[in-house]
Amino acid sequence: MKIKEIELYHVSVPLSHTFWPTWIPGYPQTHNRFTLIKLTTDDGIEGYSAGSAMGREREGLGDLIGSYLIGADPTDIDQVQGLLKQAGFLGWRNFWIEPACWDIMGKASNKPVYELLGGNPRPIDVYLSTGEMHEPEKRVDELLALSERGFKTAKLRVKNVHLDNDIRHIEVVSRGLAGKMKLGVDANQGWLVTIVDKVPAWDLARARDFAAACYDYGIEWLEEPLDSRDYDGNAALKKMSKVKISGAELNYGWDEIKIMFEKDCFHVYQPDATFAGGIAQVKKVIDTCKIKDRLFSPHTWTNGIGFYINWNMVLADRDNTLPLEYPLEEPSWIPEVREGIIEPVLPDSNGQLHPFRRPGLGFEIDKSLLKKYGKRFFRLTETGLKFKVIREKGLKAALDLKKRKERS
Repeated sequence: MKIKEIELYHVSVPLSHTFWPTWIPGYPQTHNRFTLIKLTTDDGIEGYSAGSAMGREREGLGDLIGSYLIGADPTDIDQVQGLLKQAGFLGWRNFWIEPACWDIMGKASNKPVYELLGGNPRPIDVYLSTGEMHEPEKRVDELLALSERGFKTAKLRVKNVHLDNDIRHIEVVSRGLAGKMKLGVDANQGWLVTIVDKVPAWDLARARDFAAACYDYGIEWLEEPLDSRDYDGNAALKKMSKVKISGAELNYGWDEIKIMFEKDCFHVYQPDATFAGGIAQVKKVIDTCKIKDRLFSPHTWTNGIGFYINWNMVLADRDNTLPLEYPLEEPSWIPEVREGIIEPVLPDSNGQLHPFRRPGLGFEIDKSLLKKYGKRFFRLTETGLKFKVIREKGLKAALDLKKRKERS
């Protein structure tokens, strides 16, 4: 089997209400944007994946990856990982593309990807993952209403300039809920963005003091309280914290996360397979968590396709009992917008998702919605690649390149 065609799409799904993500303080988000890739094999099997995008910044991505992926065997994941890593040296990080190859493998074997990884179908709890920071009194009312819809756990955001305001936030929410929901907190310090509002980066002292407050108010875990590459700082915080510390959601895959294991940075590892090395590398994290007696709970806040990819990772981990992150911030960030071009993912009245059985990654692209919200900006076939090389390099150079590749 080999990849014979690559297609790339800009997808932009408008939000009905403006969303104010805490990870970009002060930034009004009006669309859910991502890059969609479609890989087609010589057997006619289609594999999809998606990478989060701010806009059309990947306009030239096809020119970079086309020569790497055309003709590659999508079932040889080690080769695909190597090719994407090489392409990343020359441009974008591209591991979000790798799940499309797993989508192909699952469809070829008529199995969901989680079964290819040794997992099993089972219902799983989800936790409500908020995306904005509201006034704490308002957040209490919102969470109480959502608890009536079956959510048993929620994750708050904090992004105040001063520590005492962050502490007040969790105090008011925790006391207002009075034990009706378990709570986690995301500080979004792992990859601090300050292109609009200028908020401070936490140091170890602030993270330590906030973690202590989290313990006092019954918070279950604290997410990304320090820079994601501050390995020594995260390790020191983990040792002194009485609440679980989590991170590694957007780190550059196994090359970085293995250092985190060596230094023992976290209680909970949360790599997102659309960022942190693809499915193969996140599976390595899951296996290492078992060896090191650590927990795994992936980041999922991207889009509906990214959610499915990481849902597969939880189902692949047979021993995983932690709830899966479920991004929701009504009325702006809702399932119809989050999923965009696939069927909305909705938990039942007990806050559970029941396992999908479709082969591959589990979703099905709605072609009418893709036509509505997406625009194809790149298409390349084997024949097209040959003409491209001849046009750009000349016939003699193209023939020489062909011979060199065949010899190697």
